[in-house]
Amino acid sequence: MSRSGTCFSLFVISLTSALSAQNMLRPPTNPPSNVRPAALKDVGIEQKLNGSLPLDLHFRDETGRDVRLGEFFTTKAVIITPVYYGCPMLCTQILNGLISGLKPVIFNAGQQYEVLAVSFDPSETPELALKKKENYVKRYGRAGSERGFHFLTGDEPAIKTLTGALGFRYTYDPKSKQFAHASGLMIATPDGRISRYLYGVDYAPRDLRLALVEASERKIGSPVDELLLFCYHYDPATGKYGSIAVNFLRLASGATVLGIAIFLTILLRQDAKHRTR
Repeated sequence: MSRSGTCFSLFVISLTSALSAQNMLRPPTNPPSNVRPAALKDVGIEQKLNGSLPLDLHFRDETGRDVRLGEFFTTKAVIITPVYYGCPMLCTQILNGLISGLKPVIFNAGQQYEVLAVSFDPSETPELALKKKENYVKRYGRAGSERGFHFLTGDEPAIKTLTGALGFRYTYDPKSKQFAHASGLMIATPDGRISRYLYGVDYAPRDLRLALVEASERKIGSPVDELLLFCYHYDPATGKYGSIAVNFLRLASGATVLGIAIFLTILLRQDAKHRTR
């Protein structure tokens, strides 16, 4: 073999070795976007619409008092937020988004609905729950609203039973000492049935208002809310209310027919008066 051929072979061998070493040092690539990471395999929200909540469970409120879950389900719709108070980011965003969405809504916490935050970390204490409540009651900023906000802690069996009934799945990571969980909240009827799920960390005031009206079985709200419920439909897939084109067309058609009828009535009356004269 010629000297030039030998040099070329050595170059190819060196290049191949370098590329192999580079591939060994390269961190593993991310899994495809449609593949859920192993750590999140058991994390999510499974909708259980119209499912009954276990109202006989016992928790502790922010004062440390033993409370039965059913105490908060009387005559009002209930917003339930599964969170944990020591969460460094996501749970805070959920609660912030809830307060931001509720502030423009004319209904008042404690009067037309209840807000129930439940920690799924069994190690958390009522003292921590009280600090969270004071913070969010202040953010909400309406007189007397402390009676409508409840921040609960509990033992693991009660927590597991409630989150299971809500379809809320989470897991604990011992390395980071944090919980992996989804973001969302549930709206329940006064008798403890799950009415609606809202996802994410930003909750539109319209969605919250309509969900509360529906969960209260239309015992709150106005004719405007009835009209909005006619024009907007809850989509379980997105956890939001979207417009229904068919209903809009029906409404527009009805208004057009009514307008034509009124117009013809006026013309016929004017024609009758003219003939009489």
